Amino acid sequence: MNWDGIISLLFFCIEAILLVNVLFFSRKNGSLWKGPLIIALLAGYQLMEYLMCGLDLKYSFSAYIALSLISFLPPLGLLFVMDLLNKRFKMDMLLLLPPAAFMILYLFTMEDFAVVKCSVLYAVYNYPFGDIYGGFYYLPILITVFLLFSELKNRHSPQRKNSALLLTGYLVISVPVIIAFTLHFSGSDVLLGMVESIMCKSALVLAICYSFVILNITGLNKVERNNS
Repeated sequence: MNWDGIISLLFFCIEAILLVNVLFFSRKNGSLWKGPLIIALLAGYQLMEYLMCGLDLKYSFSAYIALSLISFLPPLGLLFVMDLLNKRFKMDMLLLLPPAAFMILYLFTMEDFAVVKCSVLYAVYNYPFGDIYGGFYYLPILITVFLLFSELKNRHSPQRKNSALLLTGYLVISVPVIIAFTLHFSGSDVLLGMVESIMCKSALVLAICYSFVILNITGLNKVERNNS
């Protein structure tokens, strides 16, 4: 029996449940839309990985869709944190432009996409311009971590607890990336090819953290409305 992708299916189910919860509780707060969207994109990626590995739909287009789903996660996460910390700036929605540009570019090079390997836990992809893509992908994550860490130093911040939750999630997803690049610079690329897949598995923790933050914010808003 083929068990490839079964963990992806499990994680999809968990993230789908989280998504239903946060959509229900945040339905009256339109400003939180980025949080549920992040969870939805993570769930969508896990579903695509199961389709590719579990159901053997290893098409170039499938890999393209999977990469498209996760490409918008870093800027959306940064925008969510900027909202949380009241650090938005004019035209900051342009942060979504780089992943959109890559997805348009990749439409013309889709034949270079390939699902190289599948396993129970992860998948390995090939896609063009990986180094340039990686730079644009990880930069918003680094900025997000910096903003959250800076907020933790403010003991009087009303978002200190939420910042700690999100920072925990981002640090967890950073672990496989740090290990993969450490091994890469040591001469081993054994983890580099699977880092996107492993990172998205560890992002289940990030999805849980986002869920708690959204529930915290909606609960706080409800208390404020009741007291006003």
